[in-house]
Amino acid sequence: MMRRWCLVLLAACALAVGCGDDDNPTAPSNVPVVFSAQLSPANEVPPVANAEASGSGAVQITFETTRDASNAISGATASFHIQLRGFPAGTTIVGAHIHPGAAGVNGPVVVNTGITAASALALTEGFTTFNVSGISVTAAMAQAIVNNPAGFYFNVHSPQNPGGVARGQLVRVQ
Repeated sequence: MMRRWCLVLLAACALAVGCGDDDNPTAPSNVPVVFSAQLSPANEVPPVANAEASGSGAVQITFETTRDASNAISGATASFHIQLRGFPAGTTIVGAHIHPGAAGVNGPVVVNTGITAASALALTEGFTTFNVSGISVTAAMAQAIVNNPAGFYFNVHSPQNPGGVARGQLVRVQ
């Protein structure tokens, strides 16, 4: 009898928690969306096979989104935290972008961090950390990346490897 009473009480508590209004799927949610990628020269297409093949890195990308009443993304900005290490001293990064493409497939730039040859990152001792924020992302592109992060990759480019020196597929972490 006591066991049955405990089971009824447990079921009632679970029902009460499940019936709250906090999980309304149609309510706008402007919670940041976070992605990461482990960057490797071996992931480039074709793989990097020169002195810069010793490098590696990581990126964390945060989308600050605005959403409409139906919870669709209506605008977004991106912040990037990039860490690179193990590259030859003096390596220069002249580009860093998000591209569409599954592993092994190259694609065009769809989100640019603003790193260019004119604003290059010098890896004086073979490593660096770089942060950039406030990068505009179209609503459609942000929604596409949120819907299928593995269909996109982030990579960095150097003068020696203009097609890309280290790459990683996006993984949603939040």
